[in-house]
Amino acid sequence: MHKVLITGGAGFIGSHLADELLAHGYEVRVLDLLDPQVHGESRRRPEYLARHVELIIGDVNDPAKVAQALQGVDAVYHFASAVGVGQSMYEIAHYTRVNNLGTAVLLEGLVKNPVERLVVASSMSLYGEGLYQGASGGPRVVGERTLEQLKAGQWEFTGEDGSALRPMPTPETKQPALASVYALSKYDQERLCLMIGRAYNIPTVALRFFNAYGPRQALSNPYTGVLAIFASRFLNNNPPAIFEDGLQQRDFVSVYDIARACRQALETPEAAGETFNIGSGQPRTVRDIAAKLAKAVGKENIQPDIIGKYRVGDIRHCYADISKAQRILGYTPQVRLEDGLVELSSWLASQAAVDRVAQASAELSARGLTV
Repeated sequence: MHKVLITGGAGFIGSHLADELLAHGYEVRVLDLLDPQVHGESRRRPEYLARHVELIIGDVNDPAKVAQALQGVDAVYHFASAVGVGQSMYEIAHYTRVNNLGTAVLLEGLVKNPVERLVVASSMSLYGEGLYQGASGGPRVVGERTLEQLKAGQWEFTGEDGSALRPMPTPETKQPALASVYALSKYDQERLCLMIGRAYNIPTVALRFFNAYGPRQALSNPYTGVLAIFASRFLNNNPPAIFEDGLQQRDFVSVYDIARACRQALETPEAAGETFNIGSGQPRTVRDIAAKLAKAVGKENIQPDIIGKYRVGDIRHCYADISKAQRILGYTPQVRLEDGLVELSSWLASQAAVDRVAQASAELSARGLTV
């Protein structure tokens, strides 16, 4: 495999993957719409996109553009996606068109122009709640928290004795629990790619990314990753808003580790037909992440606003069991969170961000999507 196409490759994770592939001798082509929500109204080629990357500006829903992009490539990474749990709950048609239909258009193109490997970016959001530890010490699957619980501020799941259940690493074997339109669409992308890949003998790998962070995040997009949203607030000297009590746990993974895992998925024959968690394997509370980022960017005087509200589609705890990726891909996270935040803060020092968080929060509230 020599020439690789990345759909959505001008974005945060895709551009880092392009760097990783170029460094290992691949030719890289990108198909990207340059969505204004991510890239700004100018829709110009991002300065960070490596000059050796061939960029085709176009929509993954356009069969002609997809056919053009597939010409002469040996492998495809499908990263083109509308991203955001909250926004997906009211821009339902948009998320379904971009994520579900866009994947179908790409796959029809691949049926006509098969490649040696397809790697699709999936998401931890499809798990819903992660696994929990029951009283016996074994894994326990929980449902969704009730509206009554949430209104009362009872954020944690509890066992029969009333004590809080402890989260534990979530493996790929956990059944999906699709709590948002975004989660549903990512699961659809994953299953479509694996299904058509199997039917047409296109070796396919699905990677379930956890909470990615690093340089090049879209700081003015209020529906992107939580660290980018917090960074935008700090850059504008505003406190980050934290839902619930801030003690919900997530798995934050460096974009460099994700890019490395993506290359390993391309180069590992045994990965074909498999699904992998790509995270750090370490749980962090959202409150702790806000404090660490504040320290890294020199904004320790700005305290987060713990708003005590619930956002429809959110879950309480989920972090990755990465043992399968370690065993088959040889994946090992190499970037410590503290080191990654230092690099992120250095990049942030040269950035400006339009803080649209209040506007996004108002959109959710107006539709009854916060409790």
